[in-house]
Amino acid sequence: MHAQTAIALVLALASTTLTNVAYLREHDAAAALPALSLRRPLHAAEALLRDRSWLAGFALESGGFALYVAALALAPLTLVQSITAGGIGILAFASARVSRRRLGRRELTGVLFSTVGLLALAVSLAGGSGEGSGGATFGIVLWLAATAAAAVVALGLGRRFSSLAVAEGLAGGLFFSIGDISVKVATQGGARAAFAIGVIVGYSLGTGFLQLGYQKGGALTVAGLATLLTNALPIAAGTVVLGEPVPSGVFGGIRIVAFATVTLGAILLARPDSGHAG
Repeated sequence: MHAQTAIALVLALASTTLTNVAYLREHDAAAALPALSLRRPLHAAEALLRDRSWLAGFALESGGFALYVAALALAPLTLVQSITAGGIGILAFASARVSRRRLGRRELTGVLFSTVGLLALAVSLAGGSGEGSGGATFGIVLWLAATAAAAVVALGLGRRFSSLAVAEGLAGGLFFSIGDISVKVATQGGARAAFAIGVIVGYSLGTGFLQLGYQKGGALTVAGLATLLTNALPIAAGTVVLGEPVPSGVFGGIRIVAFATVTLGAILLARPDSGHAG
């Protein structure tokens, strides 16, 4: 493994630790505030920014984001996202510790899958990983537009089936994935620096929907769903539209199994046991 890649992985792990602890703090702060609404964005932003507890959580998240950007500048998107995907295990343990409860069987299984997936990923790194071709701008824009459309559909279905906490968690994750992909593209420099617009829009809407979801559901459910999509979609985008290669042979198989295992762990953690919503 190259020293540059090793540094990126350390940065990614530190990033996901800060970010998931931040999610928990933001959840507790947002849940205690009067009802927020995107129809009154300035009022909602003012309420959040005046809350010191929420600001502390947001500061942690911002620190995690800075480390994430640094990691992306050093390694492929798929590799960085694979490490951050395991952060949902950190969220699960932090949630249980703060609420002073034991993790349910489903949650423990989710943590186990996430951990095993990360170990498998570490093994697959021996096969190397390339930066890829960078992808075609049209394909990248189309992917981002389709992701935004999926968020709108999720919100519509959430209102129809009275599952707004789930829908807002999904929408938050979808928009965060837009921000993550845009960060990687923007750091390529040149004309692609314009994708900074996607960074701003993606993270702003992602943060907004996450706070709305926090007021209606548990941190592990809402942030767990968001984390799942935030990590799974950029990994897929790295291969589909950014041309990042998967290692060949045995290491390629291990990498695929690692992605699938971490994703399964995230799904299990996003659907905690009955009575353990967190």
